[in-house]
Amino acid sequence: MTKIEALDWAALSAGLDERGFALTPPLLTQGECAGLIALYPQDAPFRKRIVMQSHGYGRGEYKYFAYPLPPLVAQLRAALYRPLARIANRWQKALGLAQRFPAAHAHYLKRCHAGGQTRPTPLMLRYAAGDYNRLHQDLYGEHIFPLQATILLSDPERDFTGGAFVLTEQRPRMQSRVEVVTLDRGQAVIFPVNHRPIEGKRGHSRAAMRHGVGTLDGGERLTLGVIFHDAR
Repeated sequence: MTKIEALDWAALSAGLDERGFALTPPLLTQGECAGLIALYPQDAPFRKRIVMQSHGYGRGEYKYFAYPLPPLVAQLRAALYRPLARIANRWQKALGLAQRFPAAHAHYLKRCHAGGQTRPTPLMLRYAAGDYNRLHQDLYGEHIFPLQATILLSDPERDFTGGAFVLTEQRPRMQSRVEVVTLDRGQAVIFPVNHRPIEGKRGHSRAAMRHGVGTLDGGERLTLGVIFHDAR
């Protein structure tokens, strides 16, 4: 997708290094957001529905897409992966980790599938008044791509109140740091799946990252989650 290729990836990379997240301009139009929202009540595009309260994850629900992914979701996943792979490889090097990620997402998926991770992980999440998502990490197996993205599909000025996206960072021997991220419709937040490198006097160390969603005060909030590794 040319819109993603044209983003200021130097600035996005710097934001990820400095604060642990980066905000893109809107990646989806209002019509594209509405089209994805219209998929949610359907069964065919999805492989599994999770009710968060049943598992202690929070309140609300989400659905994992089935293969083949809807074309727009597949295009977003492939287009975002390519520049993020460059950042991920730089982080791997900084942390002294040997694994590198291929330039194309299709090649990375072959690695996941060879390792038994064959179930697609892109998902849609729906929150109503009183719903929330506890802090967590999206880890689905041995193969983990270090970055992911969440795109807001609902209109924060019309559809809901509350329900901010929240990130926490835990550095060694420090208390947790919290970021509250406000998104516009169609905008993406890019953030680490489980940890990120922190530069210090003795080189780089790992900071553990978790993410969640605060309690929705009213309305309905839907998001698209783009995770690049598949699940067992």
